[in-house]
Amino acid sequence: MSIGVDQIITWAIIGLLGGSLAGLLIRRERRGFGLAANLGVGLAGALIGGFIFRIFGILPALDRISISLRDIVSALAGALLVCLALWWWNQRTRT
Repeated sequence: MSIGVDQIITWAIIGLLGGSLAGLLIRRERRGFGLAANLGVGLAGALIGGFIFRIFGILPALDRISISLRDIVSALAGALLVCLALWWWNQRTRT
């Protein structure tokens, strides 16, 4: 499978949207975590969410190069999982 520039740009847009929504939900601030952190959390969330949704067959056709609600939902779910994992990690290292 070859990854093109258009697919990377699509992942970045979906990741930024998913990370921004997760930051908005968690921080209750319009900025969320900030641009770079929103993008990082969103990209990780898009990868994790897409992987989990594919394994369980929750939303089919996530591999198309498009920006759709199903892509944003999977990125948001993955970003929330990433935030949960980061929170858990911070709690474990603090004690």
